[in-house]
Amino acid sequence: EFYRQFKVVISGLDNVEARRWLNGMINNLVEFDSDGDPMPETIIPLVDGGTEGFSGQSRLILPRITSCFECSLDAFTPSAAVPLCTIAETPRIPEHCIAHAMVLQWPKEFPNKKLDGDSPADMKWVHERAVERADRFGIPGVTYMLTLGVVKNIIPAVASTNAIVSAVCVNEAMKVLSFCSQSLNTYMMYMGSEGIYSHTFVYEQKETCPVCTLHTHHLSLPSTTTLNTLLQQLCDGEFRLKAPSITSSSKTLYMRSPAVLEKATRGNLDKPLKELMISGEELVVTDPVFHETSLSLVVTFT
Repeated sequence: EFYRQFKVVISGLDNVEARRWLNGMINNLVEFDSDGDPMPETIIPLVDGGTEGFSGQSRLILPRITSCFECSLDAFTPSAAVPLCTIAETPRIPEHCIAHAMVLQWPKEFPNKKLDGDSPADMKWVHERAVERADRFGIPGVTYMLTLGVVKNIIPAVASTNAIVSAVCVNEAMKVLSFCSQSLNTYMMYMGSEGIYSHTFVYEQKETCPVCTLHTHHLSLPSTTTLNTLLQQLCDGEFRLKAPSITSSSKTLYMRSPAVLEKATRGNLDKPLKELMISGEELVVTDPVFHETSLSLVVTFT
């Protein structure tokens, strides 16, 4: 109900997952008439903007009408994880040394205290340990600012880029509210490192988007595939889910919360799918990144 009071929402969030949640929530607010068409009074336009160094983007999302943020998820490369053995044994870059201090040394030194990225004392300790390790391996470049960036996953910001993109976002919001001019259709990119240049293009709606379409997804798997393997595939594959729960038409296969239900369904994780469902049965998958939207999935045994 909090978001329903607004005529437009401007998103200036600092990570992909928060944007996915907001996108799912805004799309979920749309109601449909008897013909299955979105009711205009329930559509809340979403203006999204983001920057990285000298580059930036802005887009206008009309829920259930234009493409949504989830439609463009493939454009965002998943963060690459650094193997723990590299951090522990063969660091090659400054970030590895900082990660060692943060992931391995901190828990040993302070087992009952969580590292606080906003604490100068904690950051000073991590920086000093990282410098010591970098010196041992002859790796230059460990600075306090880099330490903050690694611990808090900070992307360097350029004030001029932020000003341009935020101005574009506000301009789009004004156009949506006042109908004073043609709105952005649907995506604008700014590349400051190439000069004073930007271009716009239409980001097409993805026909199989789990958020802004009603598409039923199909998956073929061996009947011996375990439920845990299926859930992992949903996390690692195109959907990039974080904590999926899954139910069939007849029972709950696995539920992350509440804790009592998670404990009751945990035993299903190691069971093969053939013991939990029939081939071709439709499953409903929920995940925090989709807010209250669900993913329809039909699994056919091979």
